[in-house]
Amino acid sequence: MAKINNHLVIMAGGVGSRFWPMSTPEKPKQFIDVLGIGKSLLQLTVERFDTIVPAENVWVVINKNYAAIVAEQLPDIPADHILCEPCRRNTAPCIAYVSWRIKSKDPKANIVVSPSDHIVMKTQEFRRVISSCLEFTSESDSIVTLGMKPTRPETGYGYIEANLSAQSLRNKEIFRVDSFREKPDLKTAKKYIAKSNYFWNAGIFIWNVATIVNAFRIYQPSMAKIFESLLPVYGTPQEQEKIDQLFPECENISVDYGIMEKAEEIFVCPADFGWSDLGTWGSLQQQTKKDLYGNACIGDDINVFETHNCIIHTTQEKKVVVQGLDGFIVAENDNTLLICKLSEEQRIKQFSGQS
Repeated sequence: MAKINNHLVIMAGGVGSRFWPMSTPEKPKQFIDVLGIGKSLLQLTVERFDTIVPAENVWVVINKNYAAIVAEQLPDIPADHILCEPCRRNTAPCIAYVSWRIKSKDPKANIVVSPSDHIVMKTQEFRRVISSCLEFTSESDSIVTLGMKPTRPETGYGYIEANLSAQSLRNKEIFRVDSFREKPDLKTAKKYIAKSNYFWNAGIFIWNVATIVNAFRIYQPSMAKIFESLLPVYGTPQEQEKIDQLFPECENISVDYGIMEKAEEIFVCPADFGWSDLGTWGSLQQQTKKDLYGNACIGDDINVFETHNCIIHTTQEKKVVVQGLDGFIVAENDNTLLICKLSEEQRIKQFSGQS
């Protein structure tokens, strides 16, 4: 049963062009049915927390252009829990805003912060890990981040270096963080995964509200001052007007730089629950069930012949026949069809006209 002081914060402000032509600036990937199962990535994110966090404690921080989509896709969360950023200022201001907003309502809140567009294949293990970390942070002034056990020398993720000899006394699965590492080149990534104490940084954080607010006061005092000054208007009709006025004054900085790399009580919980940030068509292919020839097909009527190692995403009830391709993306949406080499998908933004 979800605990009444557990809160979920979903950061859903991304406006990228990944998964074009399915995703567009008007409807980014977190709002689309990437997996072909009738639910968006945002809806799946909320769903996997449903036994941990009550619906009335779910918060979404979003670019104001997408507020209506969130309300449509998540009708069970309170309307005033959809917090609108007037402009992009990275993750630190986003987290500071929602932290003070939650504190004004529940000073005993225990919070997990999650991106909106990741997938998890082993939901039960995910829930076990999150629940364990929430119990840990509810009893301490610690900040916990999740570290994914790496399966390959990935250059698209940041890494967390854990001190596996510094085990928490309260929870044997949680260790102190030695350092956060930026996205590495391939040579460095291979060095990381050769060791047992390097983990992918999933961008999932757990803390209690007092801990994170105090961390902002210490390490980002000017930002803390802004959101502290808004305590009288949180939950009132004046809130959005004041946020529109003051939010742009915040420094454009990530929570990793602004807080995580500076704070002292930082821990990591290594985990393995089939995680992916679905950053590319290639990552979707890796996470999707494939046929004997390495093809990942998402759609109702897809027929492949002499085709290998492709990702085919055609969900709009058309019969699709693919013959003779190896290592390609085939994707359609409305009036657009994309056929592109997987090895060159970094050029999709150029093809889409969004560059």
